[in-house]
Order: sequence, then C-alpha cells, then structure tokens
Amino acid sequence: MRSISMVVQVALLSACSSSPKVSKPTSQIQYGGGDVSHSQAADRRMITVGAGDYIAGSTPEEREQAYDDYRATAGHDGARRFQWFEREEDRHVAHLDRYRIDQTPVTNVAYAEFVRDTGIEPPFIDRAMWMKQRFIQDYDTQVLRYNWRSESPPRGREDHPVVLVTWREADAYCRWRGVAVGEKRRLPTTAEYEKAARGKKGSIYPWGHEFDASKLNSQVGGPLDTVAVGSFPDGASAYSMLDAAGNVFQWTSTPWPHRKTAMTVKGSAWDDYAGVGRGASMHGRRAWVRHVLVGFRCAASGN
Repeated sequence: MRSISMVVQVALLSACSSSPKVSKPTSQIQYGGGDVSHSQAADRRMITVGAGDYIAGSTPEEREQAYDDYRATAGHDGARRFQWFEREEDRHVAHLDRYRIDQTPVTNVAYAEFVRDTGIEPPFIDRAMWMKQRFIQDYDTQVLRYNWRSESPPRGREDHPVVLVTWREADAYCRWRGVAVGEKRRLPTTAEYEKAARGKKGSIYPWGHEFDASKLNSQVGGPLDTVAVGSFPDGASAYSMLDAAGNVFQWTSTPWPHRKTAMTVKGSAWDDYAGVGRGASMHGRRAWVRHVLVGFRCAASGN
C-alpha cells in the first residue's frame, strides 16, 4: 500500500427544512492509510477498454421496441406515456481513448473501508428525508433494509452494491481509492459506461439485442432486492462488464442536461422492467439524492 495522502472534498447533504440541497464542500476527507484490501481487490479486477470507435445511441425503432418490451413485462405503458427513452442520443459512431472501468459496482464491504478510514457518514436516510425526495419506494419495506447502523453494512449485504450514497460521496470514494492504489480513479462518463456495456458492435443490451430476464437482476423474476455483484455472469458485456444492466443504476460524471444539479445515471435497477438498462438508455438524478436504486463504479484514464 502506498502511503499517499490526498484531500478529497465532499459536499454534505444539508438537512434544511424546505428541500434537500448540496452545501458547499465543508468536510475534508483524507486517505488515512487504513485497510483497503477489498477496494484494492476490486481495483485489480478493472477491465480495459481499448481506444477506438463504437456504436452509441439508439434508433427510433429500437426505442419503440423498448417501449413495447416494457409494456409486455410491466403490464402497463408507463414508459411510453412518460417518454422515458426520448432523450437518448440518436444512433451514431463515437470514439473513445483507452480507459479502464470497474468490472462490477462498488460493494458495501469496499465502501466500508472508505467509511472507516475517513470518518464519512455511512449510508443512511431517515423517513423524513426519504419522503422529501418523493421516490415511490416504501420506506419501511423497501428502504430501511439498506440503512447502515454503524461503520459496517447490514449483515448479509457485504457483497451487494452500495446504495444510499450521493453523487459527491461516490465521486469522493473513487478519488480516495485512487490515492490508496497510487493512481487516479474517478466516476466514468456516460460514454465510457455505454461503450463498456455494449462493446464495439453496439449490442442493445450488454449480452445481446433481446431482453433476457435470466441475465440480470430486475423486477422480471428477480428477488425485488439487490443481490451480490456479479451474480449474473451470463449477462456480461463483450468487455466482461458485469451488472451493466440490473441490480442498481450507477452514477456517472456526466451532468444531466435536462435538469439543474442533476447527474446522469446509467444501467437499470432491481425494480425495473424490459427496455430499461439498454446501453443507450439513461436518465438523471439530482446529485444530492440518496436512493436505494443507485450505486456506482469507478473508472481510470489511460492504461
């Protein structure tokens, strides 16, 4: 382990009575030299995506098929009614330089190393703040189980993806891990996430062009909960990226252009249906939110 110290700025979630806001960075987080064995192990498993062109975005026909697939699996046409997929980029060829990205989302046990080493607050949200965020999940039956009560994650969820972290906390973890391993780490861009999830040939889903409920953790046959990362190896992308769809949405470093203070999330979560989780699909979440459906993974530039 390298004895490097680097200050990581983390914005705290304000508990104002009107609406949650991200305050200016007020807490300085340093890598203190603590145990990072799980984070290092995840770092060693990062996958390399070579420089080159890839197919990005979606066609109108693909979006229409995604709406039909959603309706067939969800039993309603909510995705089409709210035009979820209309903000996707049109299909095109793009280019990226070589980069690396985590094979799986960051786990609770890896994030716990960050919590213990820095003293940052563990993932937690109370009922009042959850209600202010106006998400549809029921607090008692679908949120409480993810709350940490100490510096350790809920028992039995050590290898599940960490959730209930804000964008700034996710960004801070990646930077902190970079210091621990001696190389810079960051959140991936939406383009990096998409290329790793789709491969050079632009698979609609990580595994191919058709939705297959056996290849991801979704509402279609899933446990209606997170599962250990990498539990669906048959859903791997051409670059061996796991959980690129299903389990949890994931923060990226790309701002969401359609709403102030929002960042783009990619992938899909355990309560989603077909159509969501395609490589081209995306949507925005405000950077200060804590959601049981949103986790993250780290990336690195160059070799």
